[in-house]
Amino acid sequence: MGIRGIIFDMDGLMIDTEKWLNKYWCEAAKSYGFAMTEEHALQIRSLSAPLASEKLKFLLGEDFPYEKVRDKRRFLMAEHVKQFGVEKKQGLDAILTYAKEKKYRLAVATATDFARTEQYLRSIQVYDYFDAFVCGSMVKHGKPAPDIYIEAAKQLQLSPSECIALEDSPNGVLSAYRAGCKPIMVPDLDVPTEETKAMLYGLANTLDAVVTML
Repeated sequence: MGIRGIIFDMDGLMIDTEKWLNKYWCEAAKSYGFAMTEEHALQIRSLSAPLASEKLKFLLGEDFPYEKVRDKRRFLMAEHVKQFGVEKKQGLDAILTYAKEKKYRLAVATATDFARTEQYLRSIQVYDYFDAFVCGSMVKHGKPAPDIYIEAAKQLQLSPSECIALEDSPNGVLSAYRAGCKPIMVPDLDVPTEETKAMLYGLANTLDAVVTML
């Protein structure tokens, strides 16, 4: 069965936001007296809120106020976006143009809520390329559970096996792999481990390089 759909993660994959999210997680945690590092922040990339909370409480202590820190991080990130906007990752326009020309069905699968997803993607003029959007709040279990990719494929009226999943994080790759999609990793802040590599359909340095794998 051939590839008929492409499902895109958003933060760190289409837009260069992960480095700022990491920065503001750390700043927000510090404001509550917790020495969160970027290494800690990397470990919760793409995780659903319950899993991220559990992970940070394990790393930083059971009294880590996850919801308060998350809300502060969201405020700091919103202020950043208001001032600087969001930046497209290299090759995004090229792969979206190619995909539409070849009539692939396109979806977004992101842990980010829909309001911010729409805001970010409209701000870089790519929102209208997509046929479906599935955000973390729309499924019972977020990444690395497979739910979000199963639902995205369903929204595209395809089986997961007919879909490429584009991800920048190990947790996202695991989610797509568990769903039965074909994960291609475009690394952002970290490189894939051997365990992650074993799950990959492909590995690309930039989004435009993915075109040769379609």
